[in-house]
Parts: sequence; structure tokens; C-alpha cells
Amino acid sequence: MSRLIFLGVPGAGKGTQAALLAESQGIPHISTGDILRAAVKNQTPLGVQAKGFMDAGNLVPDSLVIDLIRERLQEPDALKGWILDGFPRNVPQAGFLEQLLQEINQSCDRTVNLDVADEVVVKRLVERGLASGRSDDTEDTIRHRLQVYREQTEPLIAFYRDRGALVTVNGDQPMDAVTTALKAAIAV
Repeated sequence: MSRLIFLGVPGAGKGTQAALLAESQGIPHISTGDILRAAVKNQTPLGVQAKGFMDAGNLVPDSLVIDLIRERLQEPDALKGWILDGFPRNVPQAGFLEQLLQEINQSCDRTVNLDVADEVVVKRLVERGLASGRSDDTEDTIRHRLQVYREQTEPLIAFYRDRGALVTVNGDQPMDAVTTALKAAIAV
């Protein structure tokens, strides 16, 4: 059974690696973006609330995101394990998540930080933007996202390291090598 949180800068490969690992472990890859989109699409009570914030161009409040995560972690497929990708995004959210996991009698086994240098990420994402036509993958936009990550999300590395729950994996390797390193890191 694995319950994991994935951290890493935008473009580190979190989503790709989380999906591969989740499939190999037989557990769900839980992306907060996917949860929000599904709740809105299915017009669940929480989805209707979230849609109101999203339609107004506002961030969905932490309390609502926590409620969505609570629902998702208690679904039958998540009872034997899960990989959280995109949550928590900051230390206050990590505190909320700790309280939530206590409430639902679950715990996080490890927090995995995919470590990739900024210059590697900028190159990756600019190339992705050129290949896919994504207008949000310009160098300026990417560097701004990296700065936001450094300010808001990077403190989570120390938060989980202090709890003895952090493992760091070099994300600047071929995809198969990263997957192998992740599997070894969570087997410890």
C-alpha cells in the first residue's frame, strides 16, 4: 500500500511519473485539477460551489479543495493507496491535509520531490510549447511559474523533510530511469 505526495517544479514530470507509478501500483493518481474538473462536470454540490469561484476567475478556497480531497480519498479505489499530485501547494494546505488524514484514519507514507534544475525545466517547457502550440509555455511565463513555486510550494520540501517523510529523486534523467528511481525510493 502506498500513499504518496508528489512535489516538484512545474515541468519536473510529476504528472507523468505519478500516472506511471499509480498504474504500476494499482492505486489512483489524484490530481486536484482533475478532481475539480470532474466535480464541476458532474455538478456535485462541491463542484457547483467550485464552479462559482472558477467562473469568477478566483482560486478555489482551501476549505473547498480539502472537502473535495476528503471525498476523493474515501472512494473505494483510494482506500488501498493513492498518489496526490498538485496538493498540497503550500504549508497551510499541508497542515490541513495532515488534519484530514487523521480524521479519515489514513496517513501519507512518503513525500516525493522530483528535483530538476530550473534551466532544464525552462528548456523542456519551451520545447513543449513550441511542439504543442501552448501559448502559456513561453520562457517569461515559465520563469514566473517557477518563482511562484519557489515562494509558495518549495517550503513544503522543508516541511516534509522535518517530518522524516521526504525522499528526493533526480528528475533530470531519462523517463525510465526516473520511474526506476521512484520505485526504489518508495520501496524503502
